[in-house]
Amino acid sequence: MAEVKSISQIIEEISPYHKKKKGPESTHLLVYDSSSETLEPIYFFILDLMNDFGLKPEKLVDNFSSTPGSGHFAELGQRATIMQQQATKMMGDVNVVLRSVLNIIYDLKEFKMRLLSYDGLKSKKSEEKDAAVMSLKQIWMDKVDIAKGNSSIKAMALGQAGFQTLLDAFLIAQNEKDVDKMDLNDRVKRILKPRVQEFNIWLSESEKELKKRYELEKTYLRSQVNSLKLYSRWVKPYLKAATDLESKESGREPALVKTFNTIMLELTLLGKNKFDIADEALKGNLPADFAKEKFLKGIKRNYYSCILVDFSFRGIPQRVSQQAHFAFGGRAEVTFKSYVLNDDELKKFEEQMKKSEISDVFSLIEGTTTASLGQLEEEINSFLEEKSEEKEKPKDESNPIFALLGMYEKPEKKKEEKSDGKPKEIVVAPDSWIEENYFRKLAAEAAKDKAFSLFDVYKGAHGMSSYT
Repeated sequence: MAEVKSISQIIEEISPYHKKKKGPESTHLLVYDSSSETLEPIYFFILDLMNDFGLKPEKLVDNFSSTPGSGHFAELGQRATIMQQQATKMMGDVNVVLRSVLNIIYDLKEFKMRLLSYDGLKSKKSEEKDAAVMSLKQIWMDKVDIAKGNSSIKAMALGQAGFQTLLDAFLIAQNEKDVDKMDLNDRVKRILKPRVQEFNIWLSESEKELKKRYELEKTYLRSQVNSLKLYSRWVKPYLKAATDLESKESGREPALVKTFNTIMLELTLLGKNKFDIADEALKGNLPADFAKEKFLKGIKRNYYSCILVDFSFRGIPQRVSQQAHFAFGGRAEVTFKSYVLNDDELKKFEEQMKKSEISDVFSLIEGTTTASLGQLEEEINSFLEEKSEEKEKPKDESNPIFALLGMYEKPEKKKEEKSDGKPKEIVVAPDSWIEENYFRKLAAEAAKDKAFSLFDVYKGAHGMSSYT
C-alpha cells in the first residue's frame, strides 16, 4: 500500500524552489491542552483570522480516527451504515437505467441498419437497389413469414417435396406479373403470388412504422438518459456522506488504544495572497519600471504568498446532554507554515491533490466508468444529436456517463487534453532571474510575515504555550 503524502510533502515535491530549500519559508507551532474546553473554537478562530488577513482559506484535509471502544465510533458507524444502504439502493436504480440505455442503443443500431436497406431502394444504382431488396426479403422471411410455421416459405422449400423452387422464385420475383412469367408449376405459383403481394405491402408500410419506432426509441433514450442524470445527482450526496463518515486507518498511532474513549482529528487549511507587483513597485520595494503597463503585460505567471495551517487534535469525545452530538476537548497542535508558489506550481498542486484524494466520491464509482462506457457515451450522443442536426437546432451536449460521476456540470475543456484523450501534464518551469530575485523573494517575505502574524495574534489572544 502506497504511503499517503501530507500536504507539505506534495508542495515540496511540485515546487522546484521548495524542493531545493527542503521545506517551507518558516514554521510556527502552537500547543493547547485542555480536556474541559472544546476544540472547535480553536479551529474557527484561526479560520476567521485567516479570512480577516485576506487569505481566503480552503480546507484540504479533514480526517478522523476514533477508537473502536468509544461511543463516537459506534454512533458514526450507524450513520455511515444508513448512508451506505441508501447509496447501494440508489446505485441499483442507476444500474437498472444504465442497462435499459444499453438495450435501447442495441435496438437503435438494428433499426438504423434496416433503414439503410430502405435507403438502398432509392439508389440509382441497380446493384445497390437489388441488394437492398434481397436484404429486406431475408428480413421479411425471418421476422414475418416465419410466423406461419410449416407453411412459411423457408419451411416449405427446405422441408416439403415439390416446393424446392419456392425460395429461389420468391427472391427473384418483384411482383405478381413476374410470377406468371416464371417456369413454375401452378401449385408453386398459387403459393408464391400472395407471398410476393404480402411482401410488397409490408415493404411500403414497414418503412413508415420503422421510422416511427426509431424516433420513439430515440425519445425514450433521451428520457432514460435524463433519468440517469437525475439518479446520479441523487446518489452523489449519499456516496459523499458515506465516505466522509469513514474513519481513517489508525495504523500504529499510540494515542488510539482500542478500549479508550479517544479520537484523533486532522485538518489542513491553505490560504493565499496574490503578490501585487505594481503595488510593491509603487511602494519602492521593486524597481519603478515594474509598475509600467508594458512590463506588467509581459509577466507570464503570478506569485502567491501561501499559508498552510495544520491542525492535529487528540480529544475525548463527550456526548452533549440529550443530543446526538459530541463535543471534543483535549490537546491541539496547530502548525503554521509559509510557502511561496506561482501559477504553475498551484496548478500542479491541484493536479496532485486530485490524484491523492482517495476519499473523493469520484474514486468510489470509478469502476463503473470503463473504456467501454466511454465508447457508449459517444454512441448515445450520436443518436441524441441526430435529430437536432437535421433541424439545425443547438446540439444536446449532455454527457450521461460522466453524469454518473457528477461531472456533467463542468464540461471537459478540449484544450487541456492530449490527442490520446488524457489530461495534459502540467510542467513547472524554473524561475527566471527576475522571478527568483524579486517576485519569489518578496512574496516569501510577505508569507513569513503573515504566518508569524497569525501565530502571534492567536498566541497573544489565548496565552497558549508555543514553540517557534
